[in-house]
Amino acid sequence: QVQLVESGGGLVQAGGSLRLSCAASGRIFSINAMGWYRQAPGKQRELVAGITNGGSTNYADSVKGRFTISRDNAKNTVYLQMNSLKPEDTAVYYCNADITYSNGSYLLRRPDYWGQGTQVTVSS
Repeated sequence: QVQLVESGGGLVQAGGSLRLSCAASGRIFSINAMGWYRQAPGKQRELVAGITNGGSTNYADSVKGRFTISRDNAKNTVYLQMNSLKPEDTAVYYCNADITYSNGSYLLRRPDYWGQGTQVTVSS
């Protein structure tokens, strides 16, 4: 089965930086859009940044100018470079991908394939 493996979360001071990585593995045929979402306690999950397979990007207003999303198609990996972190960025960050994969007989598309999440904590 397809898996999304995330890394790079942790604890940083305000103004610091983190780089999140999410690598997809398995019987992958293709990956369309990929993105990063976050969810703080008591809050709804929100889109932080998204990127298409062609490299077009979009960002939440709250992170524009501070975060950069990128991808390496050869490695089936998406990254999120987070600079000038603020305490309000504290949340569980989730990787998401639109993946078409093979089950051995058919190609199946799952537009909402999720990673397990990684905690990002920014101290005041």
